[in-house]
Amino acid sequence: MNDLLLSTLREHKRGSTVGLYSICSAHTTVLEAAARLAVKIGAPLLVESTSNQVNQEGGYTGMTPAVFAAQLRLIASQAGLAEERVILGGDHLGPYPWRTLPASQAMEKACELVEACVLAGYTKLHLDTSIVCADDPWEALPKEVAAQRTAQLCAVAERAFGHLSSGRHALHYVIGTEVPRPGGEMGAIAEDITSPEDAAETISVTRQAFARHGLDTAWERVVAMVVQPGVEFSDNNVHDYEPVRAKALSRFIEDDPRLVYEAHSTDYQLPASLRRLVEDHFAILKVGPALTFAFREAIFALAWIEKELLGDHPGMSLSNLFATLEQAMLANPKFWVDYYRGEQNQAAFARRFSYSDRSRYYWGEPAVQSSLSHLFENLGRVKIPGTLLSQFMPEQYRRLREGRIGNQPKDWVIDHIQAVLRGYARACGYDSQ
Repeated sequence: MNDLLLSTLREHKRGSTVGLYSICSAHTTVLEAAARLAVKIGAPLLVESTSNQVNQEGGYTGMTPAVFAAQLRLIASQAGLAEERVILGGDHLGPYPWRTLPASQAMEKACELVEACVLAGYTKLHLDTSIVCADDPWEALPKEVAAQRTAQLCAVAERAFGHLSSGRHALHYVIGTEVPRPGGEMGAIAEDITSPEDAAETISVTRQAFARHGLDTAWERVVAMVVQPGVEFSDNNVHDYEPVRAKALSRFIEDDPRLVYEAHSTDYQLPASLRRLVEDHFAILKVGPALTFAFREAIFALAWIEKELLGDHPGMSLSNLFATLEQAMLANPKFWVDYYRGEQNQAAFARRFSYSDRSRYYWGEPAVQSSLSHLFENLGRVKIPGTLLSQFMPEQYRRLREGRIGNQPKDWVIDHIQAVLRGYARACGYDSQ
């Protein structure tokens, strides 16, 4: 079987400007859009679930790794994507969801998660033990402690993989202690760039920890390290990539025969910046909130079309999508309350339009799902004038006129999400129009 992840990264290390973009989302429409684009451009579909999104306790999606893996394979199959082109990974696998517990208990939970991921067919594992747990005596976890815990998780993964039947790809690992917070930053943006010295220390202490655990062969399958290249986004701001500031970090990894960098929080970077990141050896680009942000943009556009087209029709029941989503977010504020501060009107604006896109946690709510279905049913009953589509979704209007996409509202939503993904695909060396 062709190991698409490993072959791509080896090609990058040989000097080709190629990379992989990773979908960090469990949203079914996002995954469908990504799968359909992968079929169209001949790219692999690399999807990663985060530890708080999908875990053995269900996470905030209610899915275990086995359930998520089955869902992804079904979506890929329905899109016509061959199973061998699907790469399933775990992001921030570690104690983060259980950080309020003592370290021993949190790590026990993290070990259970890693085992569940491997048994479900995950083959790319980002082991992230950088978080401070309840009884840790440090404000920031020392690299040596994080490395020891990383090796502990790796040992669990290796044992679990040994119970699987042959014919599966080997496990590949991503390490690194300078990782952004899952879900994005709160408030001010962290713009610090990892120094080459810190990167070298992380590699050294992690390799030593692996050796102490008898994981030398596993160390040979560590393919990437998470570092901070100076890209980040927050509620209302994006910090763009500045190649000059990351020059020393970029040059450092060139001397390593195997490792590349994995860049998190690349959401909302301009296409030229994404391409430059790959050129600078950030060969794995992670994207998540920007994709559900695009989904939200497209759905809002359809809701505005619905209002303009059907709002004055007597007896017509509109979807009331805006109010329904707002009510769901207000009824259960735990996913946004720590992110959206300020006056009441500022928080209301952020709930709709923030880069952090905390609304992504609410699309699965039954009332919101019902409103979405109602929206598509309403729009399916009428012919939408091109003038309205041009007003609210001008790019999809153009692509419809050119015959590139279908004439159904869901086609336009898919295409709007793919517009984000096409920038990533081009940055990674795929021909995407």
